[in-house]
Amino acid sequence: MIGSDGSAPLHPAAQRGLELFNQREYYSAHEAFEQAWRAERGEIRALYQGLLQTALIYLYITLNNYDGATRLYERCQRHLAPWPATCCGLDVGALRLSLAGVMEAVARLGPDQLLHFDTSLFKPIDHA
Repeated sequence: MIGSDGSAPLHPAAQRGLELFNQREYYSAHEAFEQAWRAERGEIRALYQGLLQTALIYLYITLNNYDGATRLYERCQRHLAPWPATCCGLDVGALRLSLAGVMEAVARLGPDQLLHFDTSLFKPIDHA
């Protein structure tokens, strides 16, 4: 259960996913976040789904998969939007802003130029 202040412990697999994400191991991060998502039954599942989708979006961008990244972003936003700026020790607000900036850059490049994406735009997820 997540408290009104956004506090709750992260599932151990989500902790691992966070570490992998911040090491830019997006496929492995996705797998870890998915493990946490499958293990949980409460509302935090939506947060984990947003995190795993973010990892997949970044993976798709590195694989030059414009359509996959843009389609998944729309769903990902729905999972991340309801959460407070800080939730479960994660800076969800900064993640949403960073992801929006990434997707603006993706849109500017378009499908034919995605291979020129500047991966320095991928920011780590801050965790307290």
